Amino acid sequence: MTRLQTRLDALRSAGRKALVPFVTAGDPSLAATVPVMHALVDAGADVIELGVPFSDPMADGPVIQRSSERALARGAGIRYVLECVRAFRERDASTPVVLMGYLNPVEIRGSASFAAAAAEAGVDGVLLVDLPPEEAEEYRAAFARNGLALISLASPTTPEARLQRLATQADGYLYYVSFAGVTGADRLDVGDAGQRLQRLRAMAAIPVYAGFGIRDAQSAAAMAANADGVVVGSALVSALEASADGAEAATRAGDFLRPLRAALDGVAVAA
Repeated sequence: MTRLQTRLDALRSAGRKALVPFVTAGDPSLAATVPVMHALVDAGADVIELGVPFSDPMADGPVIQRSSERALARGAGIRYVLECVRAFRERDASTPVVLMGYLNPVEIRGSASFAAAAAEAGVDGVLLVDLPPEEAEEYRAAFARNGLALISLASPTTPEARLQRLATQADGYLYYVSFAGVTGADRLDVGDAGQRLQRLRAMAAIPVYAGFGIRDAQSAAAMAANADGVVVGSALVSALEASADGAEAATRAGDFLRPLRAALDGVAVAA
């Protein structure tokens, strides 16, 4: 059984809502990434989504776009990202790490080569925002051979046929984008998203995590009422932005995440 599946099963058995923070590798500094990852785990993260910096992050809003630009300017390419995961694994052998990014850096290396390198570094899953499920079989097969989950996205605009396919064929967990738009936008409609999440969870064979628009403990708890867990990204990236060094970034990461963990632990788990 993979590290990610082990964690997902443990969450389900414990009746625990998953907390999945997203941070951009290489921001606020190259030296900060691994300390921030450890601080997030200490503060209650169940899975870490590590953003792979990309020059055209079309699904991301200004906060993560700027974060990616800063990281790229520091030289945070895919080799650096995998080095961070490898260094993280020196102290943490159990927390799953999912790389979140775009298809181009994977396609350049080839699906098989990328999957082998990612697995060797200690990656557990990959979420490629711009990879349509209809074109994903080559990547899914290459990742599966290396024990990696290909995490899929669903949104309010996902067609019914595709939604059915994702609900039954997706790996690991299904990331539900809570509204149509980019990351960081402040227009989360909890009621509408909750109805869609209930329906998707009834269809899905795997956990459904909600992301986009989750900014604090209150919004995390509200979304978790109808999801198996939540993903928080832009608000965390923004909180880390002004950190002077890795130690300060790690402290800010922990301070940001702990209230969300406490809020999720107070949410009743739906049947």
